[in-house]
Amino acid sequence: MLALHNNKKYTLLAIGILWLFHVSGIMGISLGYQDWFASRTALNLFVMFLVLILFFPMDSFKKWGFFILFGSLGMLAEYLGVTFGLFFGEYNYGNNFGPKILEVPILIGVNWAMLTFICGAVANHLSENIFLKSLLGTFMMLFLDLFMEKVAPIFDFWEFSGGYAPIDNYIAWGVISFIFHLIFHWAKIQGNALISIHLYLVQLVFFIYFYVYF
Repeated sequence: MLALHNNKKYTLLAIGILWLFHVSGIMGISLGYQDWFASRTALNLFVMFLVLILFFPMDSFKKWGFFILFGSLGMLAEYLGVTFGLFFGEYNYGNNFGPKILEVPILIGVNWAMLTFICGAVANHLSENIFLKSLLGTFMMLFLDLFMEKVAPIFDFWEFSGGYAPIDNYIAWGVISFIFHLIFHWAKIQGNALISIHLYLVQLVFFIYFYVYF
């Protein structure tokens, strides 16, 4: 794992695979194969998760412990949101995020943790102050969410009652993300900033493209 992490050739190969998957998705959906590519979202997220494991790298019990913590808390928040309409507003998940527990896709919890780790790793290289780093990471997550919300119902990811995400959704995303980032930086978790920025950028480019396309 550490050998892969320290090997520039393998790191660049992993980055190339990330972009290949997302650019292929952009091209395929644009050419009319939306259902085929959207139904493979879970596979794409799993590939991103594998890249994170190998190249972040997830090489300690501390990292795994906090990853599981963020994923579990993210799942709990989403369960309360889907079941009781708390935090985010009234919404439901579609079928393209893979298997669910209590109507919440497992990969949503993984995504909460993964975004915290990659945004936190990038923020580590932008500031030394724990509160500023936490704000930067939160901003990155919120900025991505702004573009995801319009595209999500089109790809059967999730959909809000009324057809759009309420302000409550963004407030909750911001508050939860900030708490996660405070914990992340308090724990002094370090990771590969290069692989993290590409894990973030491939998603950002994908969702900005379809935000404009649709």
